[in-house]
Amino acid sequence: MINNPDHPIVFFDGVCNFCNRSVQFILRNDPERKFRYASLQSSLGQRVLQEAGLPANQLSTLLLLKNGKLYRKSTAALLIAAELRGLWPALYALTILPAFLRDPFYDLVARNRYRLFGKQEACMIPDAKAKDLFIS
Repeated sequence: MINNPDHPIVFFDGVCNFCNRSVQFILRNDPERKFRYASLQSSLGQRVLQEAGLPANQLSTLLLLKNGKLYRKSTAALLIAAELRGLWPALYALTILPAFLRDPFYDLVARNRYRLFGKQEACMIPDAKAKDLFIS
């Protein structure tokens, strides 16, 4: 796994419209540019999946690599929210609930994300302003 990168890395499904909109949301609410991004389909994403013991086609899971530790699903989402501007950090309070209570809702959305939000043929291409935040 990547040894303690300088910035937390958000791994997302690069062809999922919901996931891409979520990344755009994080970008808008992260004025300090704390996060870096990589699709799960990228070579880095595939390597992280493999090293975490997850199947290469496990694209329905949001991953966050922060301080050398890999977080998944709702825990990753809440840790991301904790770093955003506005009231989003208040969502971190939900970590008081164990992941086994939070993750079923996450899994429900993840299972239906293509049907509800659609899918692209190729991974998202970041605009020029954000290009340097994406790891290919």
